[in-house]
Amino acid sequence: MSKMVTTFIGVVYPWHEDQMGHMNVQHYIGMFDGGTWNLLAETGLTAEWMKENQRGMAAVQMNISYRKEMTSGDLVEVRAGFLNVSEKKVMFVHEMINRGTGEVTAVAEMTGGMLDTTKRKSAPIPQEALDKAQGLLVEYDFGRRG
Repeated sequence: MSKMVTTFIGVVYPWHEDQMGHMNVQHYIGMFDGGTWNLLAETGLTAEWMKENQRGMAAVQMNISYRKEMTSGDLVEVRAGFLNVSEKKVMFVHEMINRGTGEVTAVAEMTGGMLDTTKRKSAPIPQEALDKAQGLLVEYDFGRRG
């Protein structure tokens, strides 16, 4: 098993906050999404490769656990790794860290599938990408209760 790789670094801006004074859920998802594309690029599944091969990735499922609030000025790091890979799907985890405190502020467990963008149907993930994803497999304790 490997360790998680940093896939996104950013900051919480005032316009990320909602009426409750903390980062709104849409921005957590946006930062996790940025991390997803960087994680896929680690396997060779870059935007360029997708365009050249008429392929894309479709989100199938996402579960997010919000653990600590993020507010304006907080520095953000997202780390990710694959949990499982198969011929047409990948499952991965993102961990959002407050870089100032080192605390895990949110965790997203996601499943995505390879898509033929011409036929709009599922397609196999190239073996080379699967092999690279295997090298980025992690074990993750979600700390779920009950």
